[in-house]
Amino acid sequence: MNQPESLSQPLTQSEFVATFRLFSRFSFWIQLFLGAVSGIVLIFAMLGRNMGEQTNNAGIGFGVVLAIVGLLLLGFRIFWDFRYRLLGRLLHAENSQVYPSKEHITHTLRIGLVSSLVGVLIAFVASEETVAVVLAKTLSQPQALAAYTPENVIRSLDIFVTMANVNLIGAHFFGAVTSLGLLNWVEE
Repeated sequence: MNQPESLSQPLTQSEFVATFRLFSRFSFWIQLFLGAVSGIVLIFAMLGRNMGEQTNNAGIGFGVVLAIVGLLLLGFRIFWDFRYRLLGRLLHAENSQVYPSKEHITHTLRIGLVSSLVGVLIAFVASEETVAVVLAKTLSQPQALAAYTPENVIRSLDIFVTMANVNLIGAHFFGAVTSLGLLNWVEE
Protein backbone atom coordinates (compact mmCIF):
# COMPACT_ATOMS: atom_id res chain seq x y z
CA MET A 1 0.00 0.00 0.00
CA ASN A 2 2.91 2.36 0.59
CA GLN A 3 4.41 1.73 -2.84
CA PRO A 4 4.36 4.81 -5.09
CA GLU A 5 3.92 2.63 -8.19
CA SER A 6 0.68 2.67 -10.08
CA LEU A 7 -1.50 -0.38 -9.65
CA SER A 8 -2.42 -0.43 -13.33
CA GLN A 9 0.22 -1.45 -15.80
CA PRO A 10 0.52 0.39 -19.14
CA LEU A 11 -1.00 -1.51 -22.03
CA THR A 12 1.25 -3.13 -24.59
CA GLN A 13 0.84 -2.00 -28.18
CA SER A 14 -1.22 -5.03 -29.16
CA GLU A 15 -3.42 -4.65 -26.07
CA PHE A 16 -3.84 -0.95 -26.80
CA VAL A 17 -4.81 -1.63 -30.43
CA ALA A 18 -7.36 -4.26 -29.35
CA THR A 19 -8.76 -1.94 -26.66
CA PHE A 20 -8.82 1.03 -29.04
CA ARG A 21 -10.74 -0.93 -31.64
CA LEU A 22 -13.19 -2.38 -29.11
CA PHE A 23 -13.91 0.94 -27.40
CA SER A 24 -14.26 2.84 -30.68
CA ARG A 25 -16.68 0.26 -32.08
CA PHE A 26 -18.71 0.13 -28.87
CA SER A 27 -18.78 3.92 -28.55
CA PHE A 28 -19.85 4.31 -32.18
CA TRP A 29 -22.85 1.99 -31.82
CA ILE A 30 -23.98 3.28 -28.42
CA GLN A 31 -23.87 6.89 -29.58
CA LEU A 32 -25.60 5.99 -32.86
CA PHE A 33 -28.38 4.24 -30.94
CA LEU A 34 -28.88 7.05 -28.42
CA GLY A 35 -28.70 9.64 -31.18
CA ALA A 36 -31.32 7.78 -33.23
CA VAL A 37 -33.64 7.56 -30.22
CA SER A 38 -33.15 11.27 -29.52
CA GLY A 39 -33.72 12.15 -33.16
CA ILE A 40 -36.94 10.13 -33.38
CA VAL A 41 -38.28 11.56 -30.12
CA LEU A 42 -37.36 15.06 -31.24
CA ILE A 43 -39.14 14.57 -34.57
CA PHE A 44 -42.27 13.45 -32.69
CA ALA A 45 -42.03 16.52 -30.47
CA MET A 46 -41.56 18.91 -33.41
CA LEU A 47 -44.36 17.34 -35.47
CA GLY A 48 -46.65 17.34 -32.47
CA ARG A 49 -45.94 21.00 -31.81
CA ASN A 50 -46.73 21.93 -35.42
CA MET A 51 -49.91 19.88 -35.74
CA GLY A 52 -51.36 20.49 -32.30
CA GLU A 53 -52.58 23.63 -30.71
CA GLN A 54 -49.98 26.36 -30.51
CA THR A 55 -49.28 27.74 -27.09
CA ASN A 56 -47.36 30.82 -26.11
CA ASN A 57 -44.45 28.89 -24.64
CA ALA A 58 -41.11 29.88 -26.11
CA GLY A 59 -39.24 27.87 -23.47
CA ILE A 60 -39.97 24.49 -25.02
CA GLY A 61 -39.12 25.90 -28.47
CA PHE A 62 -35.71 26.96 -27.17
CA GLY A 63 -35.26 23.47 -25.70
CA VAL A 64 -36.02 22.00 -29.13
CA VAL A 65 -33.47 24.30 -30.79
CA LEU A 66 -30.80 23.33 -28.27
CA ALA A 67 -31.69 19.66 -28.74
CA ILE A 68 -31.22 20.05 -32.51
CA VAL A 69 -27.81 21.67 -31.93
CA GLY A 70 -26.90 18.83 -29.55
CA LEU A 71 -28.07 16.28 -32.12
CA LEU A 72 -25.97 17.90 -34.84
CA LEU A 73 -22.96 17.87 -32.54
CA LEU A 74 -23.66 14.21 -31.78
CA GLY A 75 -23.70 13.56 -35.54
CA PHE A 76 -20.21 15.06 -35.70
CA ARG A 77 -19.17 12.94 -32.72
CA ILE A 78 -20.48 9.75 -34.35
CA PHE A 79 -18.51 10.64 -37.48
CA TRP A 80 -15.47 11.19 -35.24
CA ASP A 81 -15.97 7.77 -33.65
CA PHE A 82 -15.92 6.34 -37.14
CA ARG A 83 -12.51 8.00 -37.54
CA TYR A 84 -11.44 6.24 -34.34
CA ARG A 85 -12.36 2.97 -36.02
CA LEU A 86 -10.22 3.88 -39.04
CA LEU A 87 -7.33 4.76 -36.72
CA GLY A 88 -7.77 1.39 -35.05
CA ARG A 89 -7.47 -0.31 -38.43
CA LEU A 90 -4.31 1.64 -39.20
CA LEU A 91 -2.84 0.65 -35.84
CA HIS A 92 -3.69 -2.97 -36.57
CA ALA A 93 -2.00 -2.90 -39.98
CA GLU A 94 1.14 -4.98 -40.46
CA ASN A 95 2.93 -2.19 -42.34
CA SER A 96 4.48 0.04 -39.68
CA GLN A 97 4.83 2.92 -42.16
CA VAL A 98 1.07 3.54 -42.13
CA TYR A 99 0.89 3.73 -38.32
CA PRO A 100 -0.43 7.09 -37.15
CA SER A 101 1.86 8.96 -34.80
CA LYS A 102 1.14 9.23 -31.09
CA GLU A 103 0.59 12.98 -31.57
CA HIS A 104 -1.98 12.35 -34.31
CA ILE A 105 -3.86 9.84 -32.14
CA THR A 106 -3.76 12.20 -29.15
CA HIS A 107 -4.97 15.14 -31.26
CA THR A 108 -7.83 13.06 -32.70
CA LEU A 109 -8.89 11.87 -29.24
CA ARG A 110 -8.79 15.42 -27.85
CA ILE A 111 -11.05 16.72 -30.62
CA GLY A 112 -13.50 13.94 -29.82
CA LEU A 113 -13.32 14.71 -26.12
CA VAL A 114 -13.90 18.45 -26.61
CA SER A 115 -16.84 17.88 -28.96
CA SER A 116 -18.41 15.49 -26.44
CA LEU A 117 -17.93 17.90 -23.56
CA VAL A 118 -19.49 20.75 -25.54
CA GLY A 119 -22.35 18.40 -26.44
CA VAL A 120 -22.85 17.47 -22.78
CA LEU A 121 -22.97 21.16 -21.89
CA ILE A 122 -25.52 22.01 -24.59
CA ALA A 123 -27.72 19.00 -23.79
CA PHE A 124 -27.48 19.76 -20.07
CA VAL A 125 -28.56 23.38 -20.57
CA ALA A 126 -31.38 22.23 -22.85
CA SER A 127 -32.54 19.64 -20.30
CA GLU A 128 -32.42 22.12 -17.44
CA GLU A 129 -34.34 24.68 -19.46
CA THR A 130 -36.99 22.17 -20.52
CA VAL A 131 -37.42 20.79 -17.00
CA ALA A 132 -37.70 24.35 -15.68
CA VAL A 133 -40.51 25.06 -18.17
CA VAL A 134 -42.35 21.88 -17.21
CA LEU A 135 -41.87 22.69 -13.51
CA ALA A 136 -43.16 26.25 -14.06
CA LYS A 137 -46.23 24.83 -15.79
CA THR A 138 -46.80 22.45 -12.90
CA LEU A 139 -46.41 25.15 -10.26
CA SER A 140 -48.70 27.57 -12.10
CA GLN A 141 -51.60 25.14 -11.94
CA PRO A 142 -53.91 25.60 -8.97
CA GLN A 143 -53.71 22.38 -7.00
CA ALA A 144 -57.39 22.18 -6.02
CA LEU A 145 -59.01 23.66 -9.12
CA ALA A 146 -59.38 22.15 -12.55
CA ALA A 147 -58.68 25.39 -14.39
CA TYR A 148 -57.73 25.09 -18.03
CA THR A 149 -55.24 27.52 -19.48
CA PRO A 150 -53.56 26.20 -22.64
CA GLU A 151 -50.13 27.71 -21.98
CA ASN A 152 -49.91 25.99 -18.59
CA VAL A 153 -50.90 22.49 -19.65
CA ILE A 154 -48.07 19.97 -19.54
CA ARG A 155 -48.20 18.04 -22.77
CA SER A 156 -46.49 14.76 -23.48
CA LEU A 157 -44.51 16.58 -26.15
CA ASP A 158 -42.85 18.63 -23.42
CA ILE A 159 -41.64 15.38 -21.89
CA PHE A 160 -40.45 14.16 -25.32
CA VAL A 161 -38.15 17.17 -25.60
CA THR A 162 -36.81 16.46 -22.12
CA MET A 163 -36.29 12.80 -23.00
CA ALA A 164 -34.40 13.69 -26.19
CA ASN A 165 -32.10 16.04 -24.26
CA VAL A 166 -31.41 13.48 -21.53
CA ASN A 167 -30.53 10.86 -24.18
CA LEU A 168 -28.18 13.39 -25.77
CA ILE A 169 -26.48 13.92 -22.41
CA GLY A 170 -25.95 10.18 -22.16
CA ALA A 171 -24.59 9.86 -25.68
CA HIS A 172 -22.19 12.77 -25.33
CA PHE A 173 -21.14 11.61 -21.87
CA PHE A 174 -20.39 8.13 -23.21
CA GLY A 175 -18.31 9.65 -26.02
CA ALA A 176 -16.39 11.81 -23.56
CA VAL A 177 -15.64 8.86 -21.30
CA THR A 178 -14.46 6.81 -24.28
CA SER A 179 -12.18 9.58 -25.53
CA LEU A 180 -10.86 10.28 -22.06
CA GLY A 181 -10.12 6.62 -21.40
CA LEU A 182 -8.35 6.12 -24.72
CA LEU A 183 -6.45 9.39 -24.28
CA ASN A 184 -5.31 8.24 -20.85
CA TRP A 185 -4.01 4.97 -22.34
CA VAL A 186 -2.20 6.77 -25.17
CA GLU A 187 -0.40 9.06 -22.76
CA GLU A 188 0.79 6.27 -20.42
